[in-house]
Amino acid sequence: MPVLQQITATLFLIVTLTGCASLPEEIQHPAEPLVTQPVSTLSTLVDTHKAELELELELELEQALPNQAQAAMSAVLLLDSGWDALAQRLALIETAEHSIDIQYYIWNSDRSGSYLASRLLAAADRGVKVRVMLDDINLNEREALLATLDSHPQIDIRIFNPIPARGYTKWFNFMGDFSRLNRRMHNKSFTVDGALSIVGGRNIGDEYFDLSDDINFRDRDVLVAGSVVNDIQTSFTQYWNSQWSYPVNLLTDGNAANDALQSNLPKNSVEPIEFTQLDEVATPHYKNYPALPADQQTAKRLLNNAMNNWSWVEARFVYDQPVPIDSSDTNKPKLTAQTLGELAVNAEQEVLLESAYLIFDDGQLDKLQTLTSKGVQVKALTNSQASNDLVANHSGYAARREDMLENGMQLFELKPDASLCAASTKDLTKCAPIAAYGLHAKSAVFDRKVAVIGSFNYNLRSTYLNTESILIIENEAVAISLANDIEQAMHIDNSWSLDLDDGDVRWHSATQSWDHDPETSQWQRFKSGFLQLLPIEKYL
Repeated sequence: MPVLQQITATLFLIVTLTGCASLPEEIQHPAEPLVTQPVSTLSTLVDTHKAELELELELELEQALPNQAQAAMSAVLLLDSGWDALAQRLALIETAEHSIDIQYYIWNSDRSGSYLASRLLAAADRGVKVRVMLDDINLNEREALLATLDSHPQIDIRIFNPIPARGYTKWFNFMGDFSRLNRRMHNKSFTVDGALSIVGGRNIGDEYFDLSDDINFRDRDVLVAGSVVNDIQTSFTQYWNSQWSYPVNLLTDGNAANDALQSNLPKNSVEPIEFTQLDEVATPHYKNYPALPADQQTAKRLLNNAMNNWSWVEARFVYDQPVPIDSSDTNKPKLTAQTLGELAVNAEQEVLLESAYLIFDDGQLDKLQTLTSKGVQVKALTNSQASNDLVANHSGYAARREDMLENGMQLFELKPDASLCAASTKDLTKCAPIAAYGLHAKSAVFDRKVAVIGSFNYNLRSTYLNTESILIIENEAVAISLANDIEQAMHIDNSWSLDLDDGDVRWHSATQSWDHDPETSQWQRFKSGFLQLLPIEKYL
């Protein structure tokens, strides 16, 4: 038998065998009550916190509350720096009294991920109910560790849409049921006591909190209070109770968990941590920022400062359903994509986009041309090839780059040595040339009146495949602030601007220009060009 036929037969056998894995096709969960905070009683938010903090926090909130006519509004505070994002999450954990509900696409077991896990364990030890919902695609064989944490009586962990086979056969099984297993949960939320939440673009990991020695990301999320938190909590509950949500202990067994805790994994692997070891996880340190909140008093002060600086706005939270009616239908834009499309169509002057990955298909390009032809300015910031950590994702964008320019979009690509990095990290050792810098934020501003921050990348995977969530903020001051921030990132100190010269793409920065992706090698450009030949743009 020819070698190619042997390989094909072997792969078919593996896919067939792993396709018979033991996980049920769906899960039926017992009904759980929805934890929400009535808008009319927002001033009693402090009842979810420790008794010694109640009086002061209540006074702070009552002073911050809008008048009764605005009682259905929400409070927002944008979290731009990594320190702000990590500090506020820790503050929420330290002051939680009843519940912590968490939903993420990625949770790394690095310094920030391990430390957050240790504080969640401490909260569980004092009686807080902790529920964690993670997508399966990035578990990286940490099922045993998660199952061990799940064994805590106050901690429940569920995995969204898991691949039935585990270990080395996992990816063969993925190909065996591609239409379902390619539908990933990309949503991100961090909600405490049904009253305060953080939503946006960040996953959990050092690179999202300006702590990595290898790469750090420009990112953004929002601390939220008020009426919209009920919708965030409803979204979490729907995913938690979804038939595609599997208790983590179904993916492993007790012996596997115990074996994992005793194993010696390679240096680049995530080492399982016992409960006692979590107590020894060091607090992440920032060179030029204050110490992170490590107790309830410092956490309370940080939240009080947030209350003094947040804005009361009209806001709504839009999220995709956890299980599509037809999971194999990948040609219809999901609710988040439809909502963003409506905002764009209704724009009269300007649309600003900021997205780590940027891919428009033919239908979206037609709508873009309609928009720009009526005088609406459309400007988009995305990664350059030099700042993008994923060459495949860049290839999808590069294949459509000329089309986007032809249809009137103004494009800007982030420089890997952007001055934004130093401004955010306050630590040059976290920036180029020592560490890479890239874009992970997913934001938009429409007519400087409406701001959108969420998990939605402006690409085809977010449009058709992943589940996503977005916070829509209708407030001119917030929208203008976000627009100014995006335009600062488009400045020549931070990004290259692109245009067409006789149909060819050119990059510009002050008096310099290039006819190919700046600061890239010929080999890097070849890889991107080769991947553009493959029919994969929807899956990037």
